[in-house]
Amino acid sequence: MNIISDLYKLVMDANWNPLRKIPDIGLRHLLMQLLAWMWSIIFSLYFGSWLVFGLTASAHFLLIFGVFMTAIIFNKGGKYGSNNKNL
Repeated sequence: MNIISDLYKLVMDANWNPLRKIPDIGLRHLLMQLLAWMWSIIFSLYFGSWLVFGLTASAHFLLIFGVFMTAIIFNKGGKYGSNNKNL
């Protein structure tokens, strides 16, 4: 059981895999996301589910876009004080 857990951490946990040497956690997260997208695309195309991949990729893109837009707006809004009329 411990071997399975260690193998999982070696691939999926950025504190265990070779990406742990990158000090910036944001960059590590970005690289893990890129790898996840890459493997999702590979498996979807390998098993021939083009339509399913297109629908799920579109849905994920919209969700991620919404999260990033919210974070950007909250970040910009947090820089303004309550007395600032520019917002």
